[in-house]
Amino acid sequence: MKKVVKFGGSSLANAEQFKKVGEIIKSEESRRYVVPSAPGKRFGGDTKVTDMLYQCYAAAEAGESISALLGKIKERYYEIIRGLELSLSLEQEFTQIEADFKAKAGKEYAASRGEFLNGKIMAAYLEFQFVDAASVIRFFEDGSLDVETTDRLLGECLAQYEYAVIPGFYGAQEDGKIRTFSRGGSDVTGSLVAKAIHADVYENWTDVSGFLVTDPRIVKDPVVMDTVTYRELRELSYMGATVLHEDAIFPVRKEGIPINIRNTNRPQDKGTFIVESTCKKPHYVITGIAGKKGFCSLNIEKSMMNSEIGFGRKVLQVFEEHGISFEHVPSGIDTMTVYVHQDEFEEKEQQVLAGIHRAVQPDVVEMESGLALIAVVGRGMKSQRGTAGRIFSALAHAKVNVRMIDQGSSELNIIIGVDNEEFERAVKAIYDIFVVTQI
Repeated sequence: MKKVVKFGGSSLANAEQFKKVGEIIKSEESRRYVVPSAPGKRFGGDTKVTDMLYQCYAAAEAGESISALLGKIKERYYEIIRGLELSLSLEQEFTQIEADFKAKAGKEYAASRGEFLNGKIMAAYLEFQFVDAASVIRFFEDGSLDVETTDRLLGECLAQYEYAVIPGFYGAQEDGKIRTFSRGGSDVTGSLVAKAIHADVYENWTDVSGFLVTDPRIVKDPVVMDTVTYRELRELSYMGATVLHEDAIFPVRKEGIPINIRNTNRPQDKGTFIVESTCKKPHYVITGIAGKKGFCSLNIEKSMMNSEIGFGRKVLQVFEEHGISFEHVPSGIDTMTVYVHQDEFEEKEQQVLAGIHRAVQPDVVEMESGLALIAVVGRGMKSQRGTAGRIFSALAHAKVNVRMIDQGSSELNIIIGVDNEEFERAVKAIYDIFVVTQI
């Protein structure tokens, strides 16, 4: 059996956390390929190493001395090395980093050094082979991932090593220029490694014991789901759930490799399995509740619009021409509503409004702002009657005014629109009726 294990920044913030990680890896021989993040915060108010690197590089770009800032970063790593009692020197690496910073090697290069250095320490601590991600994760010049080349390089390289450490978050172009994924991109690296080696499981270790039904900042101690499908996770991550970088889903999904979300500080917890499909009956009707604030809506009315061919295309083309993406488009017989991010839309609202009038000659166009969208997602909805009714009942009881409700044909999710100021109250009410009371 082969497992890829990825550890987040909070799991590798100091030597004590490194030791926990080492025990986890060594407790199962199947955990052969390790993807580490850069050291995260050691305590409240601390600074992540990646942020320290950005700060240091900004100073180098400005022509300022970086000795003190680089010294603080160096001390973070040597603190870990001393705590692990390793005879490892990173002097050569830091000399190279200082030279590259002064030569203005780029922000992406700067950010990548956090994972690179942590990978060096992890490989020395575990006595695994170190594989520089720049040699096996390939990007195109436009910053997009070269999936086919990456899969080939990873497969060829890792076939040589039974145990290896591959730093997360970064790779390189063909010419050697370092490129990075967006923040949280170590999840993607782990997924790519899992696909390339045909892993049995991709374990993603973090500071929570799995996928929480909703945001713990809104609901205290929400329950953990034992199994979530890729489709459910995609719906929830699109609406703001952040348990996993959403681009990390696709490589393993194509191979049918399950992802197991685990807690470094509670390794005894089974966590959550993210799978293609499952015959397991969910414990709750819903799998998760996620949402975002800061939307506005344009409600377009026109008599007989449903018989006007191309009406929807013409409306959406106006948004495309002004570089605005839409979030949601519920419609009725004579109405079509477009939800967009308010901060993207405000500066162009009058141009869009004029464009819609020219394109489709509507009877009325009304705009509303300060809206939030909430996604209630769950494969259990298909076999359960009255889910929408229960949502309405819960929100009415909590005195939340529903501005919009829409259910997709897959019966996998229901989207609800509410006012920004009622967002948290709405999430709590939905959680309560489906999880706490299960009425």
